Amino acid sequence: MQIARAEGEALHSPPRLLTEVFEDTVARHGAWPAIDFMGRVTRYDALARMVDRAAAGLQALGVKQGTRVALCLPNITYYPVLFLATLKIGGIVVNVNPLYVERELAHLLEDSGAEVIATCDVPDIHARVSKVAERMGVRHVITCPTADALPPLKAIAYRLLKRSEIARVPKDPRHILFAELLRKGSAPRPVTVTPDAVAVLQYTGGTTGEPKAAMLSHANLVANADATFVHAGGDHPEQDRVLGVLPLFHVFALTTVLGFGIRTGSEMILLPRFQLDQVLKTIARTRPNYFPAVPTIYGAIAKAAAERRVDLSQIRACISGGAPLPEEVRVAFERTTGALVVEGYGLSEASPILACNPIGGVSKRGSAGRPYPGTTIEIRDRDDPARIVQPGQVGEICARGPQVMQGYWHRPEATAEVFVEGALRTGDVGYLDAEGYLFIVDRIKDVILCGGYNVYPRVIEEALYEHPAVAEAVVIGVPDAYRGQSPKAFVTLAPGGAATPEGLRAFLADKVSKIELPREIEIRETLPKTLIGKLSKKELVEEERAKAASRTEGGD
Repeated sequence: MQIARAEGEALHSPPRLLTEVFEDTVARHGAWPAIDFMGRVTRYDALARMVDRAAAGLQALGVKQGTRVALCLPNITYYPVLFLATLKIGGIVVNVNPLYVERELAHLLEDSGAEVIATCDVPDIHARVSKVAERMGVRHVITCPTADALPPLKAIAYRLLKRSEIARVPKDPRHILFAELLRKGSAPRPVTVTPDAVAVLQYTGGTTGEPKAAMLSHANLVANADATFVHAGGDHPEQDRVLGVLPLFHVFALTTVLGFGIRTGSEMILLPRFQLDQVLKTIARTRPNYFPAVPTIYGAIAKAAAERRVDLSQIRACISGGAPLPEEVRVAFERTTGALVVEGYGLSEASPILACNPIGGVSKRGSAGRPYPGTTIEIRDRDDPARIVQPGQVGEICARGPQVMQGYWHRPEATAEVFVEGALRTGDVGYLDAEGYLFIVDRIKDVILCGGYNVYPRVIEEALYEHPAVAEAVVIGVPDAYRGQSPKAFVTLAPGGAATPEGLRAFLADKVSKIELPREIEIRETLPKTLIGKLSKKELVEEERAKAASRTEGGD
């Protein structure tokens, strides 16, 4: 009997240190540009010297093998420097979102045991980090001034015009400026690090309970970078350029921008956040070949391209991840920009990519593609995970490959629960077709239990996207006295689009089952998003929970 298991193409990825990959690229392409930050270009050989000096500085602060160093930084030159410097001396990087509130930041610092944290000089971020770092006993806070990373004229203008937006760094032993760190030495003391050593603690989104840290080793990260290299077609005669607008602290950009960049010797074009006009101007100036992003970014560009000329035809591939890519967004983006976009799939626990549609090959509508090179995907029975189902049958997506994490930091029970017979349980529901293409139905934790039936939000969201007036759609489960839960939809409308909740429900009537038809559809001006631009359900779930609690209290 045929079972639902598919394997990606063979991958030659011997276990290596990510820093070894970087040093090999420096040896071969030291004169090539490595980073473009707002027009300031740093070559690979200059980047290597900064990494060595930063590594020596970190050692002077007491960082040694196994020490956790938190990076709470936007996309700026400091991030690759401190990332590689930490790994070179055997430290472990803890990725931190600069927008985390105090409670979230405190949890990550306490859970990871970070002894050093680096952050930017944006006042509210710096104040928050300094306050929590002192409370949690973090020994050192490294401040990375934005102006020092800019081109000279922009740096002068920034210091003059943005004076009120530059944090004042306390003069005490806990705080140190990045420039002071570099003055502590020119080269680090040699340290023996093995490829199986933990390189990064990558915290999951924490949609249920507190976030857990996936332990990603050097070998994990190199394997996914190698697989991305193979998937992109291998070496090219000219230097590639990859646009990094997704934050590097997010595991998707960590691999597709930083990992892929140093593996291929690409120029990494870094932008601190997504601003449509800035992104389009940067693309016109730098002409990148690769543009990894999330669907909302591609959707925003497609809207702009419908109104003005946006030529992205020089981009070899746009890789979409982080959320399902609506077919309407893909078609509109490709039609208006001339660029190819392919959808992939992954999660933090897999460094992160597990599958992707081929670049220039067959992309199937609604599919996340075939398994990535070196990766095996299995579909297992949700009630009996020991059993692999047949092709076409829906079950839990499980995966094997050299990019799969070692486990969760200090959580052996959670680690045991997330593996079955050595395969990573993703918590996602999907199926493999006869040709090994993966189709994702939904996340197990997002399933709406409606009157004994499983209702998958993505099915409803995809149907809503078929309406010409709908720009964005999110579906969550809300309490229902009769059914337990019912689906509720939240949508935003496209510019000039007209629709009513009643009209949208009528539109869905023949596209979803009665049990899937949202009890309520709410039209909003905006929907909550994460920093990478991914639509976020967490805030909507909390809103509805608060409403339900308020109604209960009012009835008592």
